[in-house]
Amino acid sequence: VITAVVLGGTTLSGGEGTVFGTMIGLLIVGFLNNGLVLQGVDPFWQNVAQGALLISAVSFDRLRARFSDD
Repeated sequence: VITAVVLGGTTLSGGEGTVFGTMIGLLIVGFLNNGLVLQGVDPFWQNVAQGALLISAVSFDRLRARFSDD
C-alpha cells in the first residue's frame, strides 16, 4: 500500500497527495503483480520486484523533496 501511495505522488515528509494519484499508484502495482503472475515468476522474485519498486519510489520522492527545497 505504501508503494502505491508513494507512486501516486504523496510525499513521505509532508503527506501531500491526491486520491487520484493513489489510484494510479494502485493500478501500477496491480499491473506489476498481475504481469508477474501471468509470466509465472516465482513469488520470491515478485516480492523482490515490489521491494525494488518501493525503494525506487521512495528514492525518487526524497530526490524530488531535496531539489524542490532549493
